[in-house]
Amino acid sequence: MRLVYFAWVRERIGVGEEEVDPPAEIATVAALVDWLARRSAGHAAAFADRDRLRAAVDQAFVPLDAPLAGAREVALFPPVTGG
Repeated sequence: MRLVYFAWVRERIGVGEEEVDPPAEIATVAALVDWLARRSAGHAAAFADRDRLRAAVDQAFVPLDAPLAGAREVALFPPVTGG
């Protein structure tokens, strides 16, 4: 699975993207975030406040409780504002 990070999420983790193979029991975006938060101090800092986190699965915006079944790409980013 390809993970893509944007804005301060990318800055805290230290990379813009990475490939991961989460365990089979990781079934939702929220479970993925929990699993990722244990990977490093940067991941933990990026995912400490879920209220400030948004996600997209295969380039479609989803809530954090969205399923991951068959996902090829997950993007994690702060809330988007327009202007």
